[in-house]
Amino acid sequence: MSRLLILSFSPIASDARVLKQVRLFAGELEVTTCGYGPAPEGVAEHLQIPDEAEHWRKDPTWLLSRQYRRVYETNAAVRAARALLAGRRFDAVLADDVDAVPLALELAERVHADLHEYAPKQNTELRRWRWFVAPYMRWLCRRFVTRADSVTTVGQGIAEEYEREFGLHAEVVTNAAPYAELEPSGVPDEGPLRLVHAGAALRNRHLETLVEAAVATRTEVTLDLFLVPNDPGYLAELRALAAGSERVRLHEALPYSELVRTLNGFDLGVHVLPPVSFNNAWALPNKFFDFVQARLGVIVGPSPEMARLVREHGIGAVTEDFTPAALTAVLDSLTPEQVAAWKQASHQAARPLSSDAQVQTWHRAVSALLP
Repeated sequence: MSRLLILSFSPIASDARVLKQVRLFAGELEVTTCGYGPAPEGVAEHLQIPDEAEHWRKDPTWLLSRQYRRVYETNAAVRAARALLAGRRFDAVLADDVDAVPLALELAERVHADLHEYAPKQNTELRRWRWFVAPYMRWLCRRFVTRADSVTTVGQGIAEEYEREFGLHAEVVTNAAPYAELEPSGVPDEGPLRLVHAGAALRNRHLETLVEAAVATRTEVTLDLFLVPNDPGYLAELRALAAGSERVRLHEALPYSELVRTLNGFDLGVHVLPPVSFNNAWALPNKFFDFVQARLGVIVGPSPEMARLVREHGIGAVTEDFTPAALTAVLDSLTPEQVAAWKQASHQAARPLSSDAQVQTWHRAVSALLP
């Protein structure tokens, strides 16, 4: 049986994209995973990187002096993973994101790189990131990712940017969710329409837009936010903003295994993401597909990738811009009949927008690398 390493500097058991890779290959290959947290189900072996070996920390001395090889070699996560993997060889490595690729190239002759976002423009809203980290990310792409045998990424706009800047031909595997056997929940004729958002509490996502619009709209609505506390200070600000309204409720994040079924009890998934960075502008995130599998209507801002699918499948509405006023205008126009029609359209789109077809691109790419 061929041996595949899935290498990711993330908690693999809760990383939705990497888990899809594990489930795809664990039944037919001897899969070893290396990453943070406990072992994902179904793998032959899991090599756990200690939580204190933080991959995002980069030695500022080497970063500022542009000693990029030393930046990589001194990274705590890289050191920990290299020690765990010492002496092992694999038939192929599936490396998740650019910072896993250099190590992957040491471990196998065949490497597939799955690039989750456009790495050189990941946090371009931060000046220090643009000045110091972005050049390092470009170095990783030029020096290592270009040596991978095959590449995938999450959306067409991001794939085109990798090709334009680095000559990489990246196929697209969206962050689609697995198909869920669900029916749309009923829309109440009376009472509030139930809005929901689930994801990270990050300041650059401007979640206050959702809160302000839910409070301001003339339509009777509720808004439930299931948030990962990535930025506790920002989460506290959102709690304070929501405290004055009975319409808005904040909850702890849900385990991914429970997410879609919980979302199914709502009416509309909402995600209005301002284009403060390249990756925000071209985002096509997990939550979009979770909303579809939950059979919800979907309201998004005019982000090209999300807006295209909303219009193509008739599953919701696209706001005029990314402001609270634009979202309020959409909410003001809602009727129960319209929302019910969107939910039914999501039901029809659930199979074609599921991950079942998407992950076959990974299967073809990795299979081509194996003996």
